[in-house]
Amino acid sequence: MRHFDLSPLYRSTVGFDRLLSMLDSATSDTPSYPPYNIERTGENTYRITMAVAGFGNDDLSIEAKEHALTVKGEKKSEETAGEVLYRGIASRAFERRFQLAEYVKVEGAHLENGLLHIDLLREIPEAMKPRKIEINAAGTPKQIEAKAH
Repeated sequence: MRHFDLSPLYRSTVGFDRLLSMLDSATSDTPSYPPYNIERTGENTYRITMAVAGFGNDDLSIEAKEHALTVKGEKKSEETAGEVLYRGIASRAFERRFQLAEYVKVEGAHLENGLLHIDLLREIPEAMKPRKIEINAAGTPKQIEAKAH
């Protein structure tokens, strides 16, 4: 089995902290099919890319529920023109689950050249975002006013 060092990802990603720690602790028990990448494409955007060669749109399903993203693949029919002498292209059914951080939602997915791209967006509510507090001169307290939404 291969072991992946995910420590560099802890320093450079936001929103996947829980996902990365779950992946780090579960890599020895997790099947390696299909292979995938998790990349940060912007300050609050991410992309999961899975290698699903041989699977079409009808063979794949993606479901987002609460903080979990599940990708399933199952070939509907196995079409071969002749007798298969060697089968090196995997087309077995799979189910891959990802735990998503809070406020991360699935923006969309598309299949291109055997790669399934799932785009994610982290939207932090205004009430949870940091706000700037002005510092006043000594002895003159000022009331902090909240913005109306």
